[in-house]
Amino acid sequence: MKKPLKRKTRNNLVGWSFLGIWAIGFLVFTMIPLFTSLYYSMSHVVLSGDGIQVDFVWFENYKQVFSTAEGFNFLRSVSDFAIELLFKVPIITVFSIIIAVMLNQNIKGKGFFRAIYFLPVIIASGPVISQLIYQGAATIPLVEEMGIIDFINQTFTESLARPIANIFSELIVILWFSGVQILLFIAALQKVDRYTYEAAMIDGAGPWESFWKITVPSLKSMTLISIVFTIINLATFSENAAIQHIKNNMFALETGFGFSSAIAWLYFIALALILGIFYLLFRGATRERRRYS
Repeated sequence: MKKPLKRKTRNNLVGWSFLGIWAIGFLVFTMIPLFTSLYYSMSHVVLSGDGIQVDFVWFENYKQVFSTAEGFNFLRSVSDFAIELLFKVPIITVFSIIIAVMLNQNIKGKGFFRAIYFLPVIIASGPVISQLIYQGAATIPLVEEMGIIDFINQTFTESLARPIANIFSELIVILWFSGVQILLFIAALQKVDRYTYEAAMIDGAGPWESFWKITVPSLKSMTLISIVFTIINLATFSENAAIQHIKNNMFALETGFGFSSAIAWLYFIALALILGIFYLLFRGATRERRRYS
């Protein structure tokens, strides 16, 4: 008769079985395509009736990015995206905090309003968002009627006017990206003890002082998570100009999979640098506040 396994051993086997499924999926569906794209980025890839023909050319595709018109357009789209993040991330973060504070109040039907604000996360993907943008539902009509975009184009240089004008042209879509962030901030707000606000009121603090002295400090860690999520979400948006360049070059006769993989890896490096810069800036500001608090 076999000796039964100990409870600790059984729990370990269950845990490793779940981890094993994830590890296999990550290896097959992430790591293998990742290294394949890296190999393609250093190769000349031709699709023919005989299959995929790969000719290793080292860094020729990367050289084309910095020496061709298509590569220049891609680099310009990445720089525009970096500039847009300087405006989009604060807009989404502040809007999410405001809505989260409002929905965290003791009001009737707050579950319904939470669902309404999360609904764009479901529909803002794929062909749906493409059609909404094409039909002009991404912007506020008053922006065009007041000539704000024309004023931006006449005031700033082309490198600055283009990304700033895109923000006003897609203002509604930008706010649609706040659904997940609102839920994150609501979860953080619900962890704040209500007695803290009551003690502040007894000491004479009003709603404004309580917001800046209690609410905002309690959202510091969640704000960093929200910023990282927002950047990644915007970077992988299907209507992102850089993503469009990558997809359009995949089956183009002049470029193909090799060039497309090269610009995809450059986009990944640029995104990693942007995330690192935002992380260091936010962490540095947080440490300064902690030092003087």
